[in-house]
Amino acid sequence: GKPIFSVDIHPDGTKFATGGQGQDSGKVVIWNMAPVLKEEDEKNENIPKMLCQMDNHLACVNCVRWSNNGVYLASGGDDKLIMVWKRAAYIGPSTVLGSSSKLFEQWRCVSILRNHSGDVMDVAWSPHDAWLASCSVDNTVVIWNAVKFPEILATLKGHSGLVKGLTWDPVGKYIASQADDRSLKVWRTMDWQLETSITKPFDECGGTTHVLRLSWSPDGHYLVSAHAMNNSGPTAQIIERDGWKTNMDFVGHRKAVTVVKFNPKIFKKKQKNGSSTKSSCPYCCCAVGSKDRSLSVWLTCLKRPLVVIHELFDKSIMDISWTLNGLGILVCSMDGSVAFLDFSQDELGDPLSEEEKSNIHESTYGKSLAIMTEAQLSTTIIENPEMLKYQQRQQQQVEQKNTSIKEASGTATVAPKVASMVNGESLEDIRKNLLKKQVETRTADGRRRITPLCIAQLDTGDFSTAFFNSIPISGSLSGSISSQSNQQLMSLDCNAANSLNTSKPSVEPTAASIKPTDDAANKDSVNATSASTAPPALSSSVLTTPSKIEPMKAFDSRFTERSKATSGTAVVTNTNQTVVDRLKDQNLIKDNKPKDILESSSDSEEKIPAAKPLIAPKRKLELEGETVEKKKKGRPRKDSRLVPVTLTVQSQATLASEKDAACISAPALALKLPTPIPQKSFTLQISSDPSMYLEVENEMTTVGGSKLSRLKCNREGKEWETVLTSRILTAAGSCEIVSVACEKRTLSVFSACGRRLLPPIILNTPISTLHCTGSYIMALTTAATLSVWDVHKQTAIVRDESLQTIFSGSDATVSQILLTQHGIPVMSMSDGKAYCFNPSLSTWNLVSDKQDSLAQCADFRNSLSSQEAMLCSGPLSVIQGRTSNSGRQAARLFSMPHLVQQETTLAYLENQIAAALTLQSSHEYRHWLLIYARYLVNEGFEYRLRELCKDLLGPVHYSAGSQWESTIMGLRKRELLEELLPVIGQNLRFQRLFTEYQEQLDILRDK
Repeated sequence: GKPIFSVDIHPDGTKFATGGQGQDSGKVVIWNMAPVLKEEDEKNENIPKMLCQMDNHLACVNCVRWSNNGVYLASGGDDKLIMVWKRAAYIGPSTVLGSSSKLFEQWRCVSILRNHSGDVMDVAWSPHDAWLASCSVDNTVVIWNAVKFPEILATLKGHSGLVKGLTWDPVGKYIASQADDRSLKVWRTMDWQLETSITKPFDECGGTTHVLRLSWSPDGHYLVSAHAMNNSGPTAQIIERDGWKTNMDFVGHRKAVTVVKFNPKIFKKKQKNGSSTKSSCPYCCCAVGSKDRSLSVWLTCLKRPLVVIHELFDKSIMDISWTLNGLGILVCSMDGSVAFLDFSQDELGDPLSEEEKSNIHESTYGKSLAIMTEAQLSTTIIENPEMLKYQQRQQQQVEQKNTSIKEASGTATVAPKVASMVNGESLEDIRKNLLKKQVETRTADGRRRITPLCIAQLDTGDFSTAFFNSIPISGSLSGSISSQSNQQLMSLDCNAANSLNTSKPSVEPTAASIKPTDDAANKDSVNATSASTAPPALSSSVLTTPSKIEPMKAFDSRFTERSKATSGTAVVTNTNQTVVDRLKDQNLIKDNKPKDILESSSDSEEKIPAAKPLIAPKRKLELEGETVEKKKKGRPRKDSRLVPVTLTVQSQATLASEKDAACISAPALALKLPTPIPQKSFTLQISSDPSMYLEVENEMTTVGGSKLSRLKCNREGKEWETVLTSRILTAAGSCEIVSVACEKRTLSVFSACGRRLLPPIILNTPISTLHCTGSYIMALTTAATLSVWDVHKQTAIVRDESLQTIFSGSDATVSQILLTQHGIPVMSMSDGKAYCFNPSLSTWNLVSDKQDSLAQCADFRNSLSSQEAMLCSGPLSVIQGRTSNSGRQAARLFSMPHLVQQETTLAYLENQIAAALTLQSSHEYRHWLLIYARYLVNEGFEYRLRELCKDLLGPVHYSAGSQWESTIMGLRKRELLEELLPVIGQNLRFQRLFTEYQEQLDILRDK
């Protein structure tokens, strides 16, 4: 028959599993143990022999192993996969496709573990089922978290050859592996580091065996290897735990030893006739299989084997498994057969009870803390009363939540549980539909006859619903903002967008030409925005600027719409078009322009180095009120207020003169931005205060031969006005200040009541964009330099900082400019990246990248509370916005190794914390810090968690030379630590860490 490479008996002794080569795939078969134990059961046709067959492996199965509790079966094969199986609910006998054999049990794959890059040779469950180890021909050993598949705890790298066998120390302190590199290595489970490497007994060995299945004695004293050599003869090397000495071995096999398996029981000599002789030393029993087709059974109290069976098979022995009572043994061979050997207590001895076995472990090794399973954690003694309070409080919250759900279900319709759903349909509905389909007929005498319809037990299993029920994954969960927060978030835009609904250009463009600005003065019109369209007031922690853009929609620059102009007013031209394109469409570029500009049409923007970095995707300008734009795929949003946000000419501006056009369009190496064009009049509404309007009238009167311009501010019915001697190009305001930029490169600043706060600021180059937030003013000049001032403190936050840094080597355009409440300027780019300027470091920092693979691969859903997930708002969430790549993320999460996913999640969360810190967003910093801490607790990263707590606690005793700051962005660090302690207290593994920092906080509080 086909070769059988592995066999393992279920812990309850009722079944056993075999793994090997199938017809065209790997095969795992679960067999009934009864026909093997009793001959009469074998002859009884009513007792099934094969219970289940699984052909899911794509290639030969090399190993099958039951978990110690018997719930799971792990199988590893040449397809590089480890599959974990669990029994499903019985729905009646079925058959295997292409076979007449009936299946009496249903087993399904509940987890597929992918990490190895080569054939999986062996798998092994740890003594308490906390871990699953696997080894492969890729020279590695992988330790999986069996409590939370597919999490990887460690990858043990050290072998330089194919790793072909694994075994766990029975007390959970070590794991041993044997490979073709002529070494046996012992690893510590405490830190997953190498304890020792043994090579001497294997110096003469070659890679002649398919497997090297070593075994650890149940008392933990001895580790016995597979294929070793002593004086050119094959042996099974005995390695003593004490000092890892190699003085003894099992000798006698004629060919290489392939498998060694210790009996799970510890024995003592059987007392004859009930005599009460003094108790003998306990001993162990070991079976050894070889390529010479023979099996030997040894007792550690004897110098010679108890029994040797020669030529048991036609080919090499591949695997051995003992029954849990220690009196039976199954052996499989490459010839496709399995043999069972039955021993008596007279032959092996009296097995010790589990209590006696545990006492031996405890007296020899003490209580091992290396393994902490969920069951052990539930019985762990809580050492601190505060920890006990947190645990009780957590339990009460769970109970209250369950109670509230039950109460709600009494009045509201509750969706069917996932466990009672099949393909989106509840089981109750399925049963009702089946009853509807039953066949009913009536006989001649009127009696009903119903044809019976079998309604089988539907197996819903216990599939993990975490992925489908949890919070939707997004590239940045900081963008998941509640509807209430969403209404308060107002994105910053240049003043072009600020006045689209309030400012009407004074010139109506025509297809032929544009009249000079002086002529346009006769066609000015001012129109205030109606109260119904006023945006809601912003919270103090959210970005503010004069804007009429609907919250969160300013990011999407794919669509543009005409401004809703009243009759008799001009239509605002497309703000996404460059000045050069406008002038070319208006036939205003003269023949003295460079040849390449004259020849270019709508593509001219790509041929102008000076304007290239800051130009949005090409769009055509259609006059007479009709917008013609290059449409993109997808359905446009139905929002009349939605306008493109790009760093171009302000929307209220009219067209520049020929001189200005020549200056802007001339090729240059340095970045050049367009300047606003003077208008006769325009009106702005301040978004941070919907009742506040700014009205500008340029050259409204002449005094002493000079023309004066007027600035008027209307706030809650109260007006103030002032005059300036130069035409006003653009204006901006906040609840605290009003700022205007004039034609003579001057910048004037007034209080909210109209009092001049500073003499005019002289700019190096003409203004391009102006913003105000709180007491901060941000000015972007035509030379692409950025400045930010704090008017109240009379300080410069940013001084003439060039944008060249963020445009270097990129064709991206600016899609949005933001100014935070703390005066931090932010540039959002068309390629999804966002940069902010860090005044402390005088550098540009990348704070967001929507194409970043860290954001795509990070998975911290289990570390999110339901409230945290939806209520985070601030500049970082505005920048990152909402994304809809959960499907792509899901595919990546399922296909990537868990260790890589862990590393990317940590890197992403740390990036979010650093970005919030750079943006001075205290609310978001606290939000991401709590998620980060919860992720560290869930994943067991004690080292990083301790470092985080240490930084927040600071020095316990005062030191004059200490550089530690007690606050960060106004948040007290020790108060943050107090918030983290309940998170740490949720995991009993960290109760000592919890106690340590809780006590130190108490000491500091008492001081």
